[in-house]
Amino acid sequence: MKVTIHKLFDYLLETTASDPPECFIGFSLARSPKLKDFLPDLDPELSLDWNGKSFLGLPGLRQRVLDQAVLSLPLDSVLVTAGAAEANYLLFRQLVQAGDEIVTEAPGWPQAGVMARAIGARLVDVARDEARGWWLDPEAVARAITPRTRMIFLTNPNNPTGRLIPEAELRALAALADRHGLWLVVDEVYAGLEWGPPRPPSVAGLTPYGITTGSVSKALGLQGLRTGWMICRNPQVIRDAMILRENGSEIMNTLGEHIAEVALRPERLASALAQARAEGAETLDLLDRFVAAEPRLSWHRPEAGLIGLARVAGIDGESLARALLKPPYRTFLLPGSAYGLPHHIRIGAGGGPEARINEGLERLSAALHTIG
Repeated sequence: MKVTIHKLFDYLLETTASDPPECFIGFSLARSPKLKDFLPDLDPELSLDWNGKSFLGLPGLRQRVLDQAVLSLPLDSVLVTAGAAEANYLLFRQLVQAGDEIVTEAPGWPQAGVMARAIGARLVDVARDEARGWWLDPEAVARAITPRTRMIFLTNPNNPTGRLIPEAELRALAALADRHGLWLVVDEVYAGLEWGPPRPPSVAGLTPYGITTGSVSKALGLQGLRTGWMICRNPQVIRDAMILRENGSEIMNTLGEHIAEVALRPERLASALAQARAEGAETLDLLDRFVAAEPRLSWHRPEAGLIGLARVAGIDGESLARALLKPPYRTFLLPGSAYGLPHHIRIGAGGGPEARINEGLERLSAALHTIG
């Protein structure tokens, strides 16, 4: 079946192709470092060929991936991919067939819906409870399972609300996967940016059916490397995903993998996460005060990650977002319609000073008092 574009990417393509905004309220990744930050740790004689390297990815990087996830698994449990998005793609293509069902969360990462439609599978949404801070009820997930269910796909923290699945509930979901023999795929791209609750364990360590996906894109701001991974204890899943990847992005991104390995070295990772947490927490405090002061906005502050959803009163989120793109505002934020929530907007704490978020919030405030 034809792969359709999801609303989030469609909106980005439409609104950023020309006349770029001046301010951004909703960057989803930490401030990006510069290449010069890594040059002292890179060998100038480094060969950029992948011949003679493991097709699963650089062993040193795969070990760093396991270390940051606090998992004691064999190196061959990790496949390096072109970001978490490719890892998810490979798993959907490999593990789900036409007629199968995928249980997922709503709101959630739209890739699941795109892939379900392309494969001819059925997507079964389990609604997160906004009144309870976007809580996901494990029992509601259990009730959604049928004999046709093949996979449960979740994000932790949730993209786009920032709500965490705590360890006890994650273990309940892992037990559910064990009981029914279902793949439990959890995208953890924001792991490491928790604002209060501790980081939950990676699901690959909780059940043989658990598969963790992640990347250096969000928490470390290294989106341009296109370097991510999947972690799975089943060697056939890893091998089949590697073979499928050979027919897409092919073998490996040698330079990206070397830089990612440097970024995930323990001392360097701790320093980068500390900076991202400090900047993110400061901006989240700013967003918290802003939402509290605006009578037309309300939200549940994210427990982790850099984005959250704010409910808007009196105007749909997409009308507001599109109005903000035009003069005199020239400010970007993502409408909640990208996640099937027309009365919300996505606001975020990423991007650093280049996002000009203070100016953007002033312009958003002006729009809220003028539009609708």
